[in-house]
Amino acid sequence: MVRRAAGASGASRVKGARRPEVRLPPLEPSGQAELEPDGDYDGLEFLERDLSGQDGAGARFMDCALRGCALDETRLHHARFLDSALTGIRGVGTDLAESTLRDVELIDARLGGVQLHGAALERVVIRGGKIDYLNLRTAVLKDVVFESCVLVEPDFGGARLERVEFVDCALKGVDLTAATLKDVDLRGVAALEIARGVDRLAGAVVSPSQLLDLAPVLAAELGIRVEG
Repeated sequence: MVRRAAGASGASRVKGARRPEVRLPPLEPSGQAELEPDGDYDGLEFLERDLSGQDGAGARFMDCALRGCALDETRLHHARFLDSALTGIRGVGTDLAESTLRDVELIDARLGGVQLHGAALERVVIRGGKIDYLNLRTAVLKDVVFESCVLVEPDFGGARLERVEFVDCALKGVDLTAATLKDVDLRGVAALEIARGVDRLAGAVVSPSQLLDLAPVLAAELGIRVEG
């Protein structure tokens, strides 16, 4: 089940993202077993587990909750997170490349250098927390909401973003090189810094004040000299 994000209206001429409604069933504790490649985890709660360095490549997490887990250098390449909630996870160098996140809530994460290149995110809410050096190159994001979070030097190079919203967020040093945007709402970004790819903003909507802030970058991209 999904619901449309607040703030999207016909007058805005941008389609709002559909948010997930994650309703977890009663969960069983995961125990102390380590993650396994191609593992199948259904209806489990991983509570304050140290999963650092473990290999869960290709694993499937269905109706699961990860709460307060450490994911330093955890290998989750090509994993699938479906109808799941990840709360308070932390880690550096977590490998989620080419993974699938569908109907997922990621709340208050503290991550650095997380690899999500080539991933597919659909109906995902990322709320709170801070993610440094997020690698989303060539990823596909559809119906994704970033809310009240800080993204430092996120890399959307070559990614496709459709119905993506940023609400009360900070985007610092974002890279949009070769990205494709459709119905991307940046008006809720409190601090918007585009390091590369300002020419790829077609398909996004910004506020008048953001346009003024972007004017120097746009002028430089177009080769316009501004002199007083």
